[in-house]
Amino acid sequence: MSANYTPGGPVTLNEEQILALHQKLRTMRHDVNGRLAIIVAAAELLRMRPESAAERLQILLEQPHRASAAITEFSREFESAFDLRRA
Repeated sequence: MSANYTPGGPVTLNEEQILALHQKLRTMRHDVNGRLAIIVAAAELLRMRPESAAERLQILLEQPHRASAAITEFSREFESAFDLRRA
């Protein structure tokens, strides 16, 4: 997935904007790591209690979409902050 982006021009971020963007990065990273932990926990529970497969499978299947949504949201914020546009 290699999209070409071009900057809309020079960009200057102040300290507050940089810290806000960094906080959004941390939030996204925390969310994705949390989703991965849920996947691992659900898989372990499946191994220990196979009778719970239907319930655990639903939890497993939700996590990639939620992680992707967190990454997409951060990506939009990042592209907006740096005025990046698809070429």
